Amino acid sequence: MDAVLVGDNVSLSARGVRGPSPLVAIENEPPPRLIVDQPLPDPLARGAVFIQYRTENLRVIPVFGKGALSVSPRVGHLHITVDDAPWHFIDASGETVVVVGLSPGPHQVLFELADPAHRVIARETVRFVVPEKTPAA
Repeated sequence: MDAVLVGDNVSLSARGVRGPSPLVAIENEPPPRLIVDQPLPDPLARGAVFIQYRTENLRVIPVFGKGALSVSPRVGHLHITVDDAPWHFIDASGETVVVVGLSPGPHQVLFELADPAHRVIARETVRFVVPEKTPAA
């Protein structure tokens, strides 16, 4: 990662944190990568599922269709499926995914990184347990 010396401190550069500029095409882009965390524990204890994710070598933005397949740097979105439902929803925000209203017990959320034509590039499944709600004291 690119680092910059700022006074006596070493700091990551903007490129080191944000990745390459979206204004310049990248030749021979490395393959996209999807990284998905476990749900945040505090909201999960209250029955709300907050799952953070990030991508490498692909920008998550709301651009769809075959014409966007040649965009560089690469773009795409996520298909999110909860508990093997026969349907999924799309996330094109790049932000934390929030799922509420799940019953107590085990659940899973499938994250599928997709290109603008909806072809799946990578997938990760997060498994977790929504706890029983305890009565307020």
